[in-house]
Amino acid sequence: MVRAFRTLAAVALLTVSLLACGDDDGGDGASPSSPPASLDGAATGEPLAAPEVIAGEDGPGGRQLVAKLEVAKAPTEIAGVEMTALTYNGSFQPPLLEMTPGDHVEITIVNGLDEATNLHTHGLHVSPITPGDNVLMTIPAGESFTYEYDLPDDHAPGTYWYHSHAHGISEGQVFAGMSGVIVIRGLDELLPADLRDVTQHVFALKDIQIEDGAIITDNIDSNASTTRLVNGQLQPVVTMRPGEIQLWRLANVGADIFYRVALSGAELHVIAEDGNPVAQVRSFDDLVMPPGKRFDVLVQAADSGSMNLETLGYDQGGDTYPEVTLATVAIDGDPAPELSLPTSLAPFDDLREVEAAESRSFAFTEDDANNQFFINGEMFSHDRVNTVVQLDTVEEWAISNDTTEQHPFHIHVNDFQVVSVNGEAYDAVSLQDTVILPPGGDVVIRMHFTDFLGKYVYHCHILNHEDNGMMAVLEVVAAA
Repeated sequence: MVRAFRTLAAVALLTVSLLACGDDDGGDGASPSSPPASLDGAATGEPLAAPEVIAGEDGPGGRQLVAKLEVAKAPTEIAGVEMTALTYNGSFQPPLLEMTPGDHVEITIVNGLDEATNLHTHGLHVSPITPGDNVLMTIPAGESFTYEYDLPDDHAPGTYWYHSHAHGISEGQVFAGMSGVIVIRGLDELLPADLRDVTQHVFALKDIQIEDGAIITDNIDSNASTTRLVNGQLQPVVTMRPGEIQLWRLANVGADIFYRVALSGAELHVIAEDGNPVAQVRSFDDLVMPPGKRFDVLVQAADSGSMNLETLGYDQGGDTYPEVTLATVAIDGDPAPELSLPTSLAPFDDLREVEAAESRSFAFTEDDANNQFFINGEMFSHDRVNTVVQLDTVEEWAISNDTTEQHPFHIHVNDFQVVSVNGEAYDAVSLQDTVILPPGGDVVIRMHFTDFLGKYVYHCHILNHEDNGMMAVLEVVAAA
């Protein structure tokens, strides 16, 4: 059993002032008088609301998911307070897209903004070639585009998400609301039979800062006061029976900040990481979730009383985040039947047992004073391919972090296996698509480049860092 220290104190705060720790991690030049997090008259304690669901269906040509997402700067209501946000279909918490392996997917983006945008389906193993998940193209203001791709029949089930990936402006667009959750069906089918019908909840984690009645999109200071939300709600309430087991889908769908999630008095039993079912279920007192990270977990209620879902205090190296209550669990009703937790969900191929076709090194560096970020000394360019790999090969990448803050490394299309962290072997129990690079340290990963040719990107998933250079282009080519 993996143990991190557990904090039992429950802190209910509507307004939190974040403590500065050196330079602002955002590096955006925001002043110390960044907008406060308070929401005057904000409502707390509402029942946790599930996002609207757009689900795939059977059609004449087979299963398909067809969705239209209209992007607009629009008035919205958060915790009972009116404000302006950047929305999909008019909502700060946009629809959840529910897919099944093998689905044909068509997502139309109607761009009602006065600037370009695009769409990335984070974590999905799909083609990066247009009309697929190509983040190197954008949709101009006032225009529409339909993304199309086919989910593989064996696509891993779990929790994913979608968001704007328009270079240079992705931070502001995501921060103001342009992100939502994707669920690939089938994870519950891997559970023991008596757990397959447990209650499921999505926890989409975002934060907001407000100025002049609108969520800000410029000069975002990720080390300033910020309001943390769950499914667009402020401190909602989840109801559980005494001893009940539920499946919670935790997703950090925000732009820049980290969460360190804990459920007071209980452990988080991880059954999938970044949409990948695990070969061994591990139990944690808390889970660190950088931007983009997802964990599917089983949780069990106490026998009585209440519990708090919290984000604990955390030092990212550039930002320092306080402890905040995210949601409350009210325990009520008759005791639930006793059920046993699983020990494993699905095996995965250990890439350490495969000969690597290539070994590469990457260094993440930054010029914090000028808000510039680099991979191997270069800032991102659409016009440059930084790395060329051959289809159906396994590569080993050593990624060093030559800065004093954490950077969440993420790559599109193909997930990876973590092999070591700071020179110590890492016993992975699944693939993943996001990993924290420790300050002054390194992470070694292995990837199998399968199924799809084309160009896509790898980058730091703190979107301010991505927008300001910490991203590079990879091209997968056919074997010679």
